Amino acid sequence: MDRRQLLKHATLGVGFPALWSAASNPIANAQPPAAGRNLPPLKITDVRTILTAPANIRLVVVKVLTNEPGLYGLGCATFTQRARAVETAVDKYLKPFLIGKNPLAIEDVWQSSFVSSYWRNGPVLGNALSGVDMALWDILGKRAGMPVYQLLGGKCRTAVDTYAHARGGTIQEVEADVRRFMEKGFRHVRAQVSVPGLSTYGVTAKPGEKTPNDATELWEPRAYVRAVPRLFEHLRKQFGDDVELLHDVHERVPPILAMQLARDVEPYRLFFLEDPFSPEDVGYFTHLRKLTSTPIAMGELFNNPNEWLSLVSERLIDFIRIHVSQVGGLTMARKIAALCEFFAVRTAWHGPGDVSPVGHACNVHLDLATPNFGVQEGREFTQAEQDVFPGCPELRVGYFHATNRSGFGIDLDEKVAAKFPITDDPSFDMRWGNLRRRDGSIAKP
Repeated sequence: MDRRQLLKHATLGVGFPALWSAASNPIANAQPPAAGRNLPPLKITDVRTILTAPANIRLVVVKVLTNEPGLYGLGCATFTQRARAVETAVDKYLKPFLIGKNPLAIEDVWQSSFVSSYWRNGPVLGNALSGVDMALWDILGKRAGMPVYQLLGGKCRTAVDTYAHARGGTIQEVEADVRRFMEKGFRHVRAQVSVPGLSTYGVTAKPGEKTPNDATELWEPRAYVRAVPRLFEHLRKQFGDDVELLHDVHERVPPILAMQLARDVEPYRLFFLEDPFSPEDVGYFTHLRKLTSTPIAMGELFNNPNEWLSLVSERLIDFIRIHVSQVGGLTMARKIAALCEFFAVRTAWHGPGDVSPVGHACNVHLDLATPNFGVQEGREFTQAEQDVFPGCPELRVGYFHATNRSGFGIDLDEKVAAKFPITDDPSFDMRWGNLRRRDGSIAKP
């Protein structure tokens, strides 16, 4: 078929059975040259989920295997409150869809997997897809013999600045914890203080305060909104500007109180105030921007691009806090970072304990290659986590460092992982959904 015939068929909407068929997709099955190695076409042969809890936090890791001996990739799919639901989504739905596909066709696999359920944008499918997507990038890096950050354009920085989590039952205890992290070399510290008599986010519960499922934890926002400015007034008096201070509201207060809090902490020059509103209340950001210059971070609960597009394009936030394994993995996160660059929004990817070390490695590689990087939520990995995941990103003097190994540079020892099984089935964290006001009404966690 010559060029004129091709144009005629395209104009008439005629298909091209000789060029494309459902059984032989040239995109999904196209293979780049294997660097002279004369290797067979690469295909996905298996997709597996590994559930483990080395730090007593439910983690879900996806392992994608290929027909090339020893070549596999790892990705984080951790949705800790619904770990078994993600496991089912991967094993029962994505796996059959992916077997036989080309693991190097990352964008095509992402797009086809995203619409494979028709109803989409939820956290279960998002985490399942993210685990697969990260694993494919890991495979690509290993096959190319390069770290993933090199595939993203190379390093913009030599290491990744992180923030630590200081907390305490009193302002003085928080001060001591901030000082401890500063002495370790951290330049950014998130500070959270307990409010007496209330279950305050970010502060470890005391022994005996955990409640069974038929009990509740008490929360009232006004006492908290009064306490936080006092905390930062004290910390600034003690430390001056020698440390960047952060705080997480965790969407727990009514929007009007959140706006008051953002104004009240403005004199104390926070690096950012995180999640002042819930995703259901993002319309308030237009009002907040007019009221205060306190930098705002937002996004760890976002699933759908419509939740963050206007916040970025209208310059209503300063840091994007998206949970990479919820929005679709590295493929989507790098697009979000590029979007944010044009609107002076910096990245601050979600990185708590319920992101697996594989997910942290993905964050670090993206951070290294992102020009509009802001800060990364840091984590000191336990020895058990390091045993299960050899090659964890190394935290030194408040900086994450990636290895120079190919892919994400991290592995999973399945025999060691099996020593830390998830035992609290059905896997549901009973803290969430038990937070209530004094009148008995439910509160957002």
